[in-house]
Amino acid sequence: MTHHSDASSQDWLLHPLLKRVSRSFYLTLQVVPQSVRDQVGVSYLFARAADTIADTDVIERSRRLVLLKQFQGQFASDEIDESRIAALQREVLPHQGEPAERLLLERLEDCFHLYRRFAQEDRDRIRRLMGTLTKGMEMDLTVFRGDSAHDLTALQTMDDLDRYMYYVAGCVGEFWTRLTQAHVPALAHWDTERMAAIGVRFGKGLQLTNVLKDLPHDLRKGRCYIPHVLLHQAGLAPQDLLKSDTLPSFRPVLLQLVALALDHLDQGWLYTLAIPRREVRLRLACMWPILFAVHTLERVAASSQLLDPTVTVKIPRKQVYRILALTTLTGACGYVATAYFGHARKRIR
Repeated sequence: MTHHSDASSQDWLLHPLLKRVSRSFYLTLQVVPQSVRDQVGVSYLFARAADTIADTDVIERSRRLVLLKQFQGQFASDEIDESRIAALQREVLPHQGEPAERLLLERLEDCFHLYRRFAQEDRDRIRRLMGTLTKGMEMDLTVFRGDSAHDLTALQTMDDLDRYMYYVAGCVGEFWTRLTQAHVPALAHWDTERMAAIGVRFGKGLQLTNVLKDLPHDLRKGRCYIPHVLLHQAGLAPQDLLKSDTLPSFRPVLLQLVALALDHLDQGWLYTLAIPRREVRLRLACMWPILFAVHTLERVAASSQLLDPTVTVKIPRKQVYRILALTTLTGACGYVATAYFGHARKRIR
């Protein structure tokens, strides 16, 4: 393998790879402050690689758990076990039909070499992040019995849902807080623990929005993230959600979870406004996902076809562009954006 200098190596690998793996994430990453952009980009690629391993359903679930543990083990020290990475690639790569996923796994060793170039403190943050994120993936592989509607299983309690949301997204808010505070001088005055806790709520709000938006598709993969205790209160079983005409009975549960997602996003908004006004890039990087999420929740709450797997609930591209234009042209102004956020929030019924 040819090794490049730090800066050229990151341009040569990281940005082209991110473009291929997720163009939408790559575009959002461009607004992230330069001082943390590479750390966030590499962390995203690691998370996607772990997710790909966990979701390769032609490999037995028990074996995927072993492979996930082996991947997580790469973060146990600063040494890269190239033979382990090569063995993982040989086992998982042949089953990847998606070109972007194949490319990511092929370049996994390069990603680890970039990771090793980060400061020790940043490596420690990424190590903790990956240790937590993979717990969420392990939860998917152990709580849910199979990969189809035939094996449909639900989480049992609200605590189970809350723990899952922390594993797969809340910990990202925590990571983001500690990383940005370490690299953005304007955040030096922050109470780290308090802001990290609010960052956890921020992440949970985004994840719960995704859970509700993706509900019919997850159900057909055997995963019901709607806790059994809530379904029971509505006289429903997880299998009932496979039928589109169940929606009226499910709606009270849905609206309860939409309200919970909004409570989390409200905390995310307070987090965003705590960022000094002059840190426009950092504010935009937080505003955008919240505003996208609140409009998504509006559509989720209003949809008459939410349980139909042939219908995709998402905000239209023109609305995305409107949000980007409004927030960018006003320099992430808190007054303007808060008025917009509040107006969108009030439309949710």
